[in-house]
Amino acid sequence: MSWWDDALHRAIAEVLLAGALAGLIGVQVVLRRLSFFTMALTHATFPGVVAASIIGVDILLGGAVAGGIIALGVAALSRRRGQNAASATGVLLSAGFALGAALVATQSGFSRDLSSFLVGSILTVSSEDLVVTAIVLVLVATVLLVCSRPLAFTGFDRTGAQAAGFATGAWDVVLLLTIEIVVVTIVPAVGTILALALIVAPAAAARPWSGRLSVITALAVVLGAAGGLGGLYVSTRWNIAAGASITLTATALLTGSLLLSRLRGLFSHVRGCHNLRPWMRSTP
Repeated sequence: MSWWDDALHRAIAEVLLAGALAGLIGVQVVLRRLSFFTMALTHATFPGVVAASIIGVDILLGGAVAGGIIALGVAALSRRRGQNAASATGVLLSAGFALGAALVATQSGFSRDLSSFLVGSILTVSSEDLVVTAIVLVLVATVLLVCSRPLAFTGFDRTGAQAAGFATGAWDVVLLLTIEIVVVTIVPAVGTILALALIVAPAAAARPWSGRLSVITALAVVLGAAGGLGGLYVSTRWNIAAGASITLTATALLTGSLLLSRLRGLFSHVRGCHNLRPWMRSTP
């Protein structure tokens, strides 16, 4: 039996790849404050999954198509005068859920088990899932590296980017579709409901420790992989659902990072005050 034939070995490889992928794109999500949009994407894939199950095609393909439509819809609505991106996302999120529920209701005796898509089933990932995740990780890393300048420019100085001739709308679509691809890819690991935590938590945990994008990204990738691996260990050790334990581990890493950064700030403040005392005593 080869190494890949063991379900736990495949799960370990998948959580490392998925965690690194989530941490990589999570930096863009956190810095651009796209957490709500990402949550909408994770939920709006539901009608695509249901439709794919009814038709009999791969449910990840259905989720990808639905997520792509939502991403393009949000990008279009948020550009219209008087429209707010958050409100547009909220409307499409509700519409997506409603469509999924309507599709389920039309199928009497609908027995396709969608729970693994909603909460993840890491121990059932196949070798094909691992290959897909690895390919997407390389593609996303390449896109973020090659397009780093226009993405950063349009994200942090939109007016300046427009003045410099950047097509800000087009770059928004590139980023939104990249996020959508990541969401669909990590679904086998943690599911649509829990994917947001794995994407946001590592990047948010890395954010307080540096002001450089490259350092934040590297830390987020490491923390994402560590959160996935730690969550899988907790799952196998105490027989907890893998998606839930991975999410809780990522949340614990974020909480620990915030506490440590706060303690570091307090320590620096106390040390600064202590260093001032001799100078104040010597001042006439």
